[in-house]
Amino acid sequence: MNKEPKIITIDKKKLVGNAIEMSLVDNKTFELFSAFMPKKKHIQNALSTDVFEVLVYDVNYLKNFNPTNTFTKWVTVEVDNYDAIPETMESLDLNKGLYAVFNYKGLAKDFGTLMQYIYTEYIPKSKYQLDSRPHFNVLGEKTKRNSPDSEETVWIPIKLK
Repeated sequence: MNKEPKIITIDKKKLVGNAIEMSLVDNKTFELFSAFMPKKKHIQNALSTDVFEVLVYDVNYLKNFNPTNTFTKWVTVEVDNYDAIPETMESLDLNKGLYAVFNYKGLAKDFGTLMQYIYTEYIPKSKYQLDSRPHFNVLGEKTKRNSPDSEETVWIPIKLK
């Protein structure tokens, strides 16, 4: 795990996919991905094969963290435009903004270690604070289910303190 993130400003991104409300205790990630992945090929104008796992938190979610608190998780792909959204999917805009980008390599079950580091060590000690925009992970060619060699990038919305 690379503990020092890259600081990157993204332009607005257009995403298409599906969403579900869940909590860490009532985790529906498998259900969400299982329903989405077979339909992914029907998305026109995709800019790549990367999958964006987007987390939309209420403004108090991380301030008053509790594993039973709910949030919305999306599974999407980035598209050029919204001209042809499949009937069973929705659009989601990621607005322009600053992100701390971490690389994660390992099993999904160990992912919490990185997140704990980000929220309890990196952010408090850095010159940044969390911004109230969606968090997202990019799952690309190197993402492999149930593999210790699986890789993804973790994008945390930030702004200067």
